[in-house]
Amino acid sequence: MKINQRIAQLLSLLFHPLLIPTYGFLLLMNSDFYFAMLSFEAKKLLLLIIFMSTFLLPLISLGILSFNKRFNLKMDKSTDRVIPLLFTAVYFYMGYFYLGKLQVYPIYRIFMLSTILIIILLLLISMKWKISAHMAGIGGLIGAVLALSFRLGMNSSFLLIGLISTAGLIGSSRLLLNKHNPIQIYAGFFLGFAINYLVIIFL
Repeated sequence: MKINQRIAQLLSLLFHPLLIPTYGFLLLMNSDFYFAMLSFEAKKLLLLIIFMSTFLLPLISLGILSFNKRFNLKMDKSTDRVIPLLFTAVYFYMGYFYLGKLQVYPIYRIFMLSTILIIILLLLISMKWKISAHMAGIGGLIGAVLALSFRLGMNSSFLLIGLISTAGLIGSSRLLLNKHNPIQIYAGFFLGFAINYLVIIFL
């Protein structure tokens, strides 16, 4: 059981919600979609902005918040997540702003915009109820890939199968670690999926 929990903890860290945008942009930039046709320098700068705004800066803020004794770094209660999510939304918007300064395809900013919307909804829900941010992250990525596949008429079956399998592993890990119940897992997944799918399919 301990081994299973260690694997679950490792999966939770590897697929932390703050890392999902970086993974998502890496997938988009190395996919068969037309907007992957960027120079290496452009990809490097784009990824740097995403990594800084969606992972590094929020992580630093969490580190600073941990010095406050009233802040629970494990965020076991839903309300513990409100302030970190607020900071995260601000940093994500900074990333969205700086993406607008680059000569890149609009889809990258749209993907970022829909992700900000997911964070805002997670923040509002967390004021009253605990919802899985892990599943919202991977669900949003699946929704984005599916929407792009439909819009561009491309077959992304293998990628989607891989992502759905990953979502299953993440959800199982969160349940094994007693971080969420099944309803919170499904709610997080469908929130992320629905927002990214609807935004990308219509914009």
